[in-house]
Amino acid sequence: MAGRGAQRWRRVGRIATAAAISALALIACGRGGSKGSSAAPRPPVPVVVAEARQEDVPDELAAVGSVQPFVTVSIRPLVTGEIVGVFFAEGDEVREGQRLFQIDPGPYEAALAQARAAVIRARDQAANARADARRYAELVKREYVTRQQYEAALANASALAADVSGLEAAVRRAELDLAHCRIEAPIAGRTGAVLVQRGNVVQANQQGALVVVSQLRPIYVGFTVPEEHVGALRAGVGRLRVVATRGGKQEQGTLTFVNNTVDPAAGTILAKGTFENLGEALWPGQFVDVRVVLGVQRGAVVAPAAAIVSGQAGPYVYVVGADDTVEQRPVKVAHATAREAVIASGLRPGERVVVDGQLGLVPKARVAVKTAPAQAGQAGGEPGPRAQARTP
Repeated sequence: MAGRGAQRWRRVGRIATAAAISALALIACGRGGSKGSSAAPRPPVPVVVAEARQEDVPDELAAVGSVQPFVTVSIRPLVTGEIVGVFFAEGDEVREGQRLFQIDPGPYEAALAQARAAVIRARDQAANARADARRYAELVKREYVTRQQYEAALANASALAADVSGLEAAVRRAELDLAHCRIEAPIAGRTGAVLVQRGNVVQANQQGALVVVSQLRPIYVGFTVPEEHVGALRAGVGRLRVVATRGGKQEQGTLTFVNNTVDPAAGTILAKGTFENLGEALWPGQFVDVRVVLGVQRGAVVAPAAAIVSGQAGPYVYVVGADDTVEQRPVKVAHATAREAVIASGLRPGERVVVDGQLGLVPKARVAVKTAPAQAGQAGGEPGPRAQARTP
């Protein structure tokens, strides 16, 4: 009897324990349900939006270019001598034919006088030899001289005539040497630093230049673009507009050169634009932002560049729907500037895109569209500088 009673109490204990566990579980579920039902919904994310629009935009290639002189000439002496005069200042603009340096002409004047004297002497000797040959021609007919003597007189006259030609060539060479003592600018342009000063002795055709003259009007801007644009550039040589920008100032030029070889390592091709550069705003060695205007893209979809977000799968935008929820939508960007982006696909004109506040967004999030300060100004408020920068 005692054993049966113990077993009965153990069964009662197990049933009570199970009931207690069930009660605790029901209480826990009740608490969880009440907490979930009382949680507040997530508040809307404040954002600034702008509408994508459709308009005609220039179809452009962007690159970084370097300014290069149209022509560069390194001035070197053609004769040896002492520099006795420098007739320009460093950085001067010089005209073609202007005297730049003077080499001491004294030795070359003496050499020219000597060469001319030698020509006069040779001409007299040649004239005397011709007269002897004429006399021998008459004497050989009368057999007063032998045929051999006559032929010797003819040969002497011919040799002296050849000497005259050689000495006349020496005179012309001496005249050239004397003329080369005056070193002139072969082109119109601007001089660089004077590398050899007065009093120095220079050598003919020496390696070092006396000065470098660069033509700056017109001037080149060289740049490289991807090889897929070779066809468009070649077809546009002489007519495509090239815009060079530096420090906010723009210069207009024309595409005038496309290289005959693509760089196989970089996959790019070199091109050049020619600029009149009348005000010399472009200077050799400068780096400039270059845009080549290939044409006009009609009816392109344009959105503010601030709306484009870079993701692991590519660029995307947040599109705000009619119910003020956002959709994360991938887009393909044709090209972009600091302010605007041309969208090739993924966006339609009139759709609203988020331009400020993307960091707090997730797909399907509800947003509260803030009025841009520029729009508030139209309603009587004052526009702020940030809203002006964001306004497309």
